[in-house]
Amino acid sequence: MRQAARRLTRRLGRRGALLTLKGIVATGYGSGQVVQPTGDPKGLALLLKWQPLDVWGWVWITAGVTALICAWLPPRRDWPGFLAVWLIATPWAMAYLVSWWPLGESPRGWVVALIFGAWGGVNLVAIGWEEPARSELPRES
Repeated sequence: MRQAARRLTRRLGRRGALLTLKGIVATGYGSGQVVQPTGDPKGLALLLKWQPLDVWGWVWITAGVTALICAWLPPRRDWPGFLAVWLIATPWAMAYLVSWWPLGESPRGWVVALIFGAWGGVNLVAIGWEEPARSELPRES
């Protein structure tokens, strides 16, 4: 069992592992929005003018599934997964930011904007990472 987990980890690599985690979170968050919507309606007011929350939930799910699929692609071909998660996190961050300032409707909007912005921004950093060569990876014991 341990050996199978190591093989899986080596197959995914670090980029794939990050995409897997991002995909799980995005899919789970989107599912939550479809089943039982959460969030500050004042913070999401701009997005809700375009589409209802369950539609946005499906966009989150789509981004998450894209990331999960791309996690298994070779490095440098996995970029759509990083981009998909960034593309859904950005409007979320911007909606909360604008609801805080200049609109002043959500006093804690800046906190949520910071969280979603940073969560999405990690993808822009990771998309440029090189996968370490196998000789650089920790040896199996």
